Amino acid sequence: MASAVTAGDARPTYRRIARFYDFLDGSFERKRYALIRGTLFAGLSGRILDAGVGTGRNIPYYPADAEVIGVDLSQAMLAQARARRDALGSDAPLAAMDVLRTGFADSSFDAVVASFVFCVLRPNQQQAALEELGRIVRPGGEIRLLDYTWSKQLGRRLVMRMWAPWVRWAYGAGFDREPHRHVEPAGLVLAEDRFLIDDVVRYVVARRP
Repeated sequence: MASAVTAGDARPTYRRIARFYDFLDGSFERKRYALIRGTLFAGLSGRILDAGVGTGRNIPYYPADAEVIGVDLSQAMLAQARARRDALGSDAPLAAMDVLRTGFADSSFDAVVASFVFCVLRPNQQQAALEELGRIVRPGGEIRLLDYTWSKQLGRRLVMRMWAPWVRWAYGAGFDREPHRHVEPAGLVLAEDRFLIDDVVRYVVARRP
């Protein structure tokens, strides 16, 4: 899961777990996320926003010929991201910012990526977040999302239901957000929607018309 990038109850959650986040998420990172993070950045160039940078797990995948800016509302998570960035020898700017009100100018990015961020946003924030990201990406630019969704496979869904209380307590997150359903209501075009891990981790590409 990614860290909180909007105001609300998730900020204290990530202040509490920031130091332990990479440990808590370590097995998922090795077995799942590290295998698919590169998909978010494949073929991208120019100016890119990493919305909800968390502890900086995406930083190793930033394109060498792109200018990538990482933002997150949690200062505690940003501290972890800065340590990772410095250890990697990256100079990517990292800043505290709310994904619902970024403050960036219209059309100021060529692309936006967000990994496991929308599962932290509340259901009534999904469309607003997509509208804001759509505002700051240029016409024709892409918003690429990695996120969880409930499995339709009975056994897998039961396991997810057992995990759900822990996910809610530890990350302030849920499996029921389904940001792909809010792409078109946000005025964007759904360019791609497919699963990268089973029918659980979804890859969504929205394009600004």
